[in-house]
Amino acid sequence: MSSSKKATEKKAAVANGKQSSGVDLSAPVAKQTRDTLAVIFAWRLINALCVRTFFQPDEYFQALEPAWHLVYGEGSGAWLTWEWVHGLRSSLHPAIFALGYFIVENVLGPLTRVKARWLLAAPKVMQTGFAALGDWYTWRLAERLYGQNSTVAWSVLAMTLLNPWQWYTSTRTFSNCLEATLTSMALYYFPWELLGVKGDANTESQYEFEFSSGPLFKTKDEINRFTLDGKSPLTRQSAVILFREAILCGSFALGLSLLGDRQYYGDWTFPPFTWMRFNVVHDLAVFYGENDWHYFLSQGIPLLCTTIAPFALKGLFKSNNLASISAEPVITGNAIKALSFAVLTTISSLSFVSHKEVRFLIPLLPALHILAAPHVTSFFTTALETAGTCPPPALGWKRKPILLAGIVVNIIIGGYLSYFHAAAPISVMTYLRTEFERIHPKHLAIPRPAKAASNEIQSELFVLFLTPCHATPWRSHLVYPALRARALTCDPPVNTPPGSRMRKEYQDETSRFYADPVEFLRTLWPRDKPGEDMARYIVGFEGVGDALLEYFEGSGPGARHGIYLKEVWSEWNGLFTDDERKSGRLVVWATGFYDDEMVY
Repeated sequence: MSSSKKATEKKAAVANGKQSSGVDLSAPVAKQTRDTLAVIFAWRLINALCVRTFFQPDEYFQALEPAWHLVYGEGSGAWLTWEWVHGLRSSLHPAIFALGYFIVENVLGPLTRVKARWLLAAPKVMQTGFAALGDWYTWRLAERLYGQNSTVAWSVLAMTLLNPWQWYTSTRTFSNCLEATLTSMALYYFPWELLGVKGDANTESQYEFEFSSGPLFKTKDEINRFTLDGKSPLTRQSAVILFREAILCGSFALGLSLLGDRQYYGDWTFPPFTWMRFNVVHDLAVFYGENDWHYFLSQGIPLLCTTIAPFALKGLFKSNNLASISAEPVITGNAIKALSFAVLTTISSLSFVSHKEVRFLIPLLPALHILAAPHVTSFFTTALETAGTCPPPALGWKRKPILLAGIVVNIIIGGYLSYFHAAAPISVMTYLRTEFERIHPKHLAIPRPAKAASNEIQSELFVLFLTPCHATPWRSHLVYPALRARALTCDPPVNTPPGSRMRKEYQDETSRFYADPVEFLRTLWPRDKPGEDMARYIVGFEGVGDALLEYFEGSGPGARHGIYLKEVWSEWNGLFTDDERKSGRLVVWATGFYDDEMVY
């Protein structure tokens, strides 16, 4: 830790009445810091164990599937989506979880069933660590800015731990969640002291964040919200240091990315450029949905911040009396302005892209909690009203019913989303995996030895998913390479020009199935190949049940197969859904096609 940072924290501690002259509190402070990290990790571990629902496919298909492929290679059953085939994704994020798989594989060896459980747990444990570090660094950043052991800093930690969106997503293996952790770390280590250069109190430096005019900011006070107090910190020395650090760190990160992608793809590739070419130039991003320009402001921040959204929005545009919060109000004030500017410019930039998702804003959560904290603290406590009083009085609370109601709402939202909403796609994988263990106990090798794949099990399609594509996890939860599965795909029209007739008329496999399920099944199982590639189990949301009966029973085109479907498993999938095709229960039907064969 730099001497300037120590000085800042010492001043902050004095301002909060926590340190007296001649008393060294470094050891107790260090112990408190470690203990806080342990508590946060325990909280996030409980969080990870409570999350049993499906949110979005990228949690698995952009992280765990390529990680599985990295460790177990071709033939492991990992599903690599079109982005990985065409080199749109960096291998660095999956490589982290591949390390977890590699450790489990080499430690547990032939203990297949035990190893399967640990392969499921490894990514969760790793992401728990990342989430805990993100929370911890957000709290430490708050202590740097608002004072060590201050009420405002503890408010930041409380908001972070009780945020239902954090509870719902932080222990999931999204790259956005890791980005949030890296962002909180970067903000903590950023040299905020550079923004504390004092000057004439009547002058303001508007060197970087100035808006000369504009319809969004009509008064001088609003314009000054994004100007720095004091003299410009951008001296020649600080500029050289920042430039040097940016070049060194950026070059290291770029080099690591290039080498990792060279190893993964087998050729020199630069995923950001490829991503830009496919999603922006070829306009393929709109294939996955478009949103209004105001989506991030009207829906993104409210979903991200939930009950503290009003305080976060207020924090973006208005500062509290920082002299009563921080021992270094100039540094804190300028840091808050910089964070506000960063949040708004990020949201503005992302708003130009047609395809928008709330999770794209997850890396902004640490900054939003920092910005909201003074307003939350002043609204619910007397901490800021009594700041500067010596000795400081006991903390007083205000508006307790509203505070309690907010906490209860957060618990209800987080609990429902994490334990009930869309839990079926996770539960069905557990059912299928345990069924495979029961039916094929001799074919559980991970990875599958070449000689282990008998002709019988090679020819068996264990499960067919007739659901919207990527509606469930894949090999990271099916685990066993010998468990052969098939699902509907939804690759975009990569080779069609934007605006062309081919692009407009294109239908992926999922769209074709839902447009005419019976016709799709007829082409899947042609009349001249009765029973070929028939599945032992068929998985679908209950809406496809009628189509399956129409195909297999009576005079349907599939009656020749002699299949009589039997519902063997089902589970409720939540109160609502963003895709009507996923409404109702998720069901597993047994076809009975392999029932006369021996269990092997």
